[in-house]
Amino acid sequence: MRILVIGNGGREHAIIAKLAQSSRVTKIYCAPGNAGTAQLAENVAIGVSDQEKLAQFAIEQSIDLTVVGPEVPLLEGMVDRFEELNLAIFGPSKAAATIEGSKTFAKEMMQKYNIPTSKYQVFTDSKEALAYVRNEGAPIVIKADGLAAGKGVVVAQTLAEAELAIIESMDKKVFGDAGNQVVIEECLFGQEVSLMAFVEGKNVAPMVISQDHKAVFDGDKGPNTGGMGTYSPVPQIADEIIQQAIDTIIYPMVDAFGQEGIYYKGVLYAGLMITEDGPKVIEFNARFGDPETQVVLPRLKTDLVDVLLAVAEGRLSELEIQWSDQAAVCVVMTSPGYPGSYPNGLEIHFPEQVGQHTIVIHAGTKEQDGKIVTAGGRVLGVTSLGTSIEESQQRAYETVKQIKFDGAHYRKDIASKAIQ
Repeated sequence: MRILVIGNGGREHAIIAKLAQSSRVTKIYCAPGNAGTAQLAENVAIGVSDQEKLAQFAIEQSIDLTVVGPEVPLLEGMVDRFEELNLAIFGPSKAAATIEGSKTFAKEMMQKYNIPTSKYQVFTDSKEALAYVRNEGAPIVIKADGLAAGKGVVVAQTLAEAELAIIESMDKKVFGDAGNQVVIEECLFGQEVSLMAFVEGKNVAPMVISQDHKAVFDGDKGPNTGGMGTYSPVPQIADEIIQQAIDTIIYPMVDAFGQEGIYYKGVLYAGLMITEDGPKVIEFNARFGDPETQVVLPRLKTDLVDVLLAVAEGRLSELEIQWSDQAAVCVVMTSPGYPGSYPNGLEIHFPEQVGQHTIVIHAGTKEQDGKIVTAGGRVLGVTSLGTSIEESQQRAYETVKQIKFDGAHYRKDIASKAIQ
């Protein structure tokens, strides 16, 4: 099989690393890819939003399946375009991807179909938004309505933080048009978990859960990022709680899509807060999470090609998906200054070899003059497998300490919650 993966981040490298294990795969392309994907696939210099060029490439290269990694091309209707051309593709339609593209749409769907989430209000006027938060007080959550690369959410601990978040989003336009409208939510308390599921119509196959670390510094301090590391499983969350989330959140949302006349196929991602009142939705995404994919896919025992094809071809109900009991920990290494401004082009020095249980996943890298250099905020994700979370964590950090680039930053406490 010939497969095209669209994207250039850590998630796409993790997908390709898993696809490369399949005996069914003869060739993988990645558009546009990074320095890591180039080690397993052939990178193609086509941007993620260039639908017509990507479709033409898929036709010319006899691609058997295209896998869309990031959210932007999904919301631009790439899946719809490929299907018009009878090209097999994995991912939800533009209409289905709106669950991620508009936080207002997602909240309205949850309210309509009684899916547990926080109470909220939507604002298009910053003065009204400011008046609301002054009345509600802090802590409170401010979300830019549209896509903001994982950075459009502020959990404001003080009224001053909440006011600044509204002004930056709505008046200063730091997220562009994505912040013209904001969703203001009550602050939920508990442990966050990420629950992804393969979905095809009414058929749902939940994946193993993981826990992301959003804040840039140890102890969940500092501004939110796209994710500083993940681990799976999450032993402190009982199986019954996860089953409750599947029963009260995943299945009802899939059913809601059906009732709205939207056929969903692809990955449905639920970011959850496990509160005293049970699991509640923080956000929905319409694709594999990043960096959750880096710990979830290494635990998949079933051939990923079989799963993706079953979803794309409407046969998910025929497949029994199996998962490994192993634990996985991923530590993200970032450029200095991230999630603020940061330099690019820093040379990365890798160890000559890493342990057989570890994979270095590239996120923001490129090859330049025969060297691998930084080309993004989140640069690398070091994922290790082990018989326990402790063993996986130890293996991951052993490798992290051997990778060098100027100003490299990483959290030292990824997965410590589970170990404690």
